[in-house]
Amino acid sequence: MRSSDVPRRRLRHRATAALTTLLLPAAALVGLATPSHAAAEATAVTATYAKTQDWGSGFEGKWTIKNSGTTSVSSWTVEWDYPSGTKVTSAWDATVTNSANHWTAKNLSWNGTLAPGASVSFGFNGSGSGAPSGCKLNGASCDGGDVPGDAAPSAPGTPTASDITNTSVKLAWSAATDDKGVKNYDVLRDGAKVATVTGTSYTNTGLTAGTDYSYTVQARDTADQTGPASGSVKVHTTGGGTDPAPGNKVKLGYFTDWGVYGRQYFPKNLETSGSAAKITHINYAFGNVQNGQCTMGDSYADTDMAYTAANSVSGVADTWDQPLRGAINQLRQLKAKHPNLKVIWSFGGWTWSGGFPQAAQNPAAFADSCYKLVEDPRWADVFDGIDIDWEYPNACGLTCDTSGQDALKKLTTALRSKFGSSNLVTAAITADASTGGKIEKNDYAGAAQSLDWYNVMTYDFFGAFNAQGPTAPHSPLTSYPGIPQQGFDSADAIAKLKAQGVPSAKLLLGIGFYGRGWTGVTQKEPGGTATGPAAGTYEQGIEDYKVLKTKCPANGTVAGTAYAYCGSDWWSYDTPATINSKMSWAKSQGLGGAFFWEFSGDTANGELVTAIDSGLK
Repeated sequence: MRSSDVPRRRLRHRATAALTTLLLPAAALVGLATPSHAAAEATAVTATYAKTQDWGSGFEGKWTIKNSGTTSVSSWTVEWDYPSGTKVTSAWDATVTNSANHWTAKNLSWNGTLAPGASVSFGFNGSGSGAPSGCKLNGASCDGGDVPGDAAPSAPGTPTASDITNTSVKLAWSAATDDKGVKNYDVLRDGAKVATVTGTSYTNTGLTAGTDYSYTVQARDTADQTGPASGSVKVHTTGGGTDPAPGNKVKLGYFTDWGVYGRQYFPKNLETSGSAAKITHINYAFGNVQNGQCTMGDSYADTDMAYTAANSVSGVADTWDQPLRGAINQLRQLKAKHPNLKVIWSFGGWTWSGGFPQAAQNPAAFADSCYKLVEDPRWADVFDGIDIDWEYPNACGLTCDTSGQDALKKLTTALRSKFGSSNLVTAAITADASTGGKIEKNDYAGAAQSLDWYNVMTYDFFGAFNAQGPTAPHSPLTSYPGIPQQGFDSADAIAKLKAQGVPSAKLLLGIGFYGRGWTGVTQKEPGGTATGPAAGTYEQGIEDYKVLKTKCPANGTVAGTAYAYCGSDWWSYDTPATINSKMSWAKSQGLGGAFFWEFSGDTANGELVTAIDSGLK
């Protein structure tokens, strides 16, 4: 990859979250004339909580107070605690106040009286992901028991998944703690309860092959108080075709975090261009590799940058206090609109692949650091796996080292072991098929055993990094008479990887959404001399397709790609027509699909993405 570019009521954000009803801790509704009367009626009045909506960065909650006794209640006050980072932002049908993390809701003048058998609800919008605890209703237990001071259970440990089959998965978790004792656990799948068990394991059956699921667990104590949910574990059942199937090809594009600066290209552009509906996967580029570990590439662009309503996928501006902003939050909003879209966090790239040799010295520690970053609870729902953008450090890319031919295999094996079968693990690799070239420097067949696919970088073969030429297409599909270097073409790269033993279905063909060009050229045909790189908007010798299509329209083809000669400039780049031909070739080779670098080079209406989409159908 190139990395040098360098409510009032019920606000409807997203109604896809499942309803999760929790009977929470606390104390019973009293509001009666005398303490003795209050105790007699304590078990008859309850308060229950439900999260009625969840849109990632916020949620809608509702409390319901019910009088099942025989005596009217004249007023009510509900109290609860939220963990730090979770709070109420607006409320209706109650007056809600707080002191730090302790929240209090009091009835309004018209809804305080509850006749026997009656109930009343109030709602609110909130931010954060925490669950309420320590609920009290008029100073007693919200579950109707007169047990002031009884605390809710803690969150159980994040479940682990094992014995994954086409239709089942075994889950296990560490026990929650409670001052009165834990009675049982609710197992939630995709937010909905699927089982209640007394132990700390559960096997969920009846699942669908080749499907993604997310599980959490909540503990309930002997007073029926439900504690906060555990962390989530993602599970992908086997079967259903782990490799891309015919007619279901991978169509993957790179989104760069630095594109939000000078290029002003935001995740919303994927929606307005129509591209998000035509792809299957996004690689988010790049995370860094430092000191043998995965680290964030640009924390401001990734998680902190505040989006205006105009730039936001949802059309709602970020607030200063929301827990996650930046491009990662925008990708979450994009996935909400396209539930089948997968997002993969890509680490490395040309500039940051120099960190891989140290990572290869301790692959397990590297994999653990990557997992902790990608699966951070603040954005674990956004990412569906990890990509290693391996720009051949052990074959002299940006750096040369002696990490060995099996370095990539060591890393991918460790990543698969850590991320499990429920996550995607992929890698971007060289397309240098020359004799003695970079493909021969790695055990790509061995590494492929742990990978879902390779992004084969079948572009940048030639360019004005050789300033005097000869001019040549940077992304030739095949060889041609006069090609400057044997083995520098897509067909030879794919053939060599297949010969190594990499399955065809694990190879994606690469497309560049940009051109490479020279100036000082005196002939139209490839093979001419030049005086240096042609001028580019962001970098000499490189220009986006969306600019070149009008600045220097294609007027020739060679080796399955287009070229353009205008004035003294010579450019090569792919057009919708050449992309369509390349997609036909990819299908004839049984490849898993195609990928491209990168979205911002396309036109505002996504004509290159459209060509990939239509060509792979």
